[in-house]
Order: sequence, then C-alpha cells, then structure tokens
Amino acid sequence: MIEVKELAKKTRDSDIKLKHEYIKALEDKQFKELVNVLQIEEDLLMKYTSRLKEVAFEFSNCKNCSSLENCPNKIKGFTLVANKDNNSINFSYKKCSYALKEAYKNNITLYNEPQAIKNASLKNLYKDPNRIKIIKKIKSYIDNYFTDKEKAIYLHGSFGSGKTYLIGALFNELAKKNISGIVIHLPEFLRGLKESFASDYRERFDIIKHIPLLLIDDIGAEYLTSWARDEVLEPLLQFRMDNELATFFTSNFTLDELEKHLAVTSSSIDRVKAKRIIERIKQLSDPYELVSKNYRE
Repeated sequence: MIEVKELAKKTRDSDIKLKHEYIKALEDKQFKELVNVLQIEEDLLMKYTSRLKEVAFEFSNCKNCSSLENCPNKIKGFTLVANKDNNSINFSYKKCSYALKEAYKNNITLYNEPQAIKNASLKNLYKDPNRIKIIKKIKSYIDNYFTDKEKAIYLHGSFGSGKTYLIGALFNELAKKNISGIVIHLPEFLRGLKESFASDYRERFDIIKHIPLLLIDDIGAEYLTSWARDEVLEPLLQFRMDNELATFFTSNFTLDELEKHLAVTSSSIDRVKAKRIIERIKQLSDPYELVSKNYRE
C-alpha cells in the first residue's frame, strides 16, 4: 500500500513538473504560436514540451533565414516539424525552401571539377560580347531539349575564359528539369580510371557511357596513351554517338589541333585513329570558339 502511494506521489510530482515546464515555455512567443497552430490537447503537449521547444526554435530560425549557407538549424537545410499521431506527437525533418531550390544540384555529378560548377547560372554570366553567340546556342539547346534536340557543343578557346562554367550553366538548367549530367575533367578522370582497374573500373566507365548529359572537360590536356585513346575515348564516343546521348566538350584546341594531338601517343603515331575520334566528336557536337580574358586571374 505504501509503495502504491509513493508511486502515485511520484506521478503527481512528475505531472506538476511537466505542467510547470509547459507553462514557462508558453512565455515564449514562438512556442505559443506553434501550440496554437498544432491544436493538440494540452495534456499531450505537456509530455513533449522539450521537443516542441526545438520545433519552435527551428521554425523561428527559418522565418529569419536569408540563405541555405547561413542555416543555423541542427541539420542544415531542414527544419524539425511536429504532427499529431493518435495519442502521441510525431517529429520529423522537412526540407526548407532554400534546400528545395538547391535539390536540382543532386542531378549533377562532378569528377575532379570544382564544386562551384554546380552554382553556374546563365543569369550570372559575365557580360562579354565574345560570349553572345555561345550563350544564344546554350539557350536554344535548353529550349529545344525535349522537342527537337540539337547537337551538343565543342567549346574551344583561350585558357580561363569560362568554357566549363558556360556548359555547367547549361547542365544546371537541365538539371532543374530532372535531367542528370556528369562533368569529367578528362586528364584526372583517365588517371583515376586507370587506377581503378582492380576495383570499380567497369562501373565508372558504364556510368559515363549511359548518363544523359556528359561534359568531357579539357580534352587535349591529357597525357595521351594508346589505351586512353583507343580503349576509353573511342569506345565511349562511339557508344554515345550510337545512342544519341548528349556529349559536350571543352578544349584549348581547335578540332584540327586536337586531331594532331590525338595522333601522337606516348608510344606511336596513328593519324587514322585520331581522325576517327574527331569524326565522332563532329557527329556529337558543333564547334564554337570562345576567346576572352582570363577570368581566373
């Protein structure tokens, strides 16, 4: 009997403590606003006062947030939310509006490329007269992607002129339409591919073969071997050409200059194989030149 009384007393004391914490929490404007919105009975709210204070705090953060980068919440880009679930309250995390806007970036994969490419935007392009022609082509390609797909772009020109950024902006616009793309820095990709022979070589190669959008960045800057040209580049371009998969290129070389580069490997000279690759590039893309100041300086 004594044990029952002691248990009852402990329960009453616990309830009083919960009630006290809840009443004190109601002094906070954000917490009170949350409680009014939830419209859940007070006895249930009292059991979850501590967790609900977190919800109110994160909700307040979101109301005053200016960007995803400045998110102060426990999980960046998410806010804790509460919903009634029978006789309890269910807590979960919901993506904020900024995170939802950035979700398209998950459609773009970068291999040995700066993450800044995922922020490339047509709206933020430098107003350079030399870019007008290529920007018009990019906008036309985006507009016609789902109806009358145009050839991709072989963009060549001076170092640091923003070639990769321009194609990256195109990829990001299509990523917003749920089209997946990969950007590979060819010299580093070839190096990584060779090192992966014993592990995931085939998987890596298959991914870039089948991806809807592919940018082969800095072609011509690689240390050329017969293996890179004949076992990687040629079958990759052949597959993408046969399957009409959009393949973009950036280079410091014109197509004629690239052909000369591809003819000479570390062990031999083969102009026929070089010409075959150039023909595939021409089937996949139209050449555009970009000569501009070096924006990396």
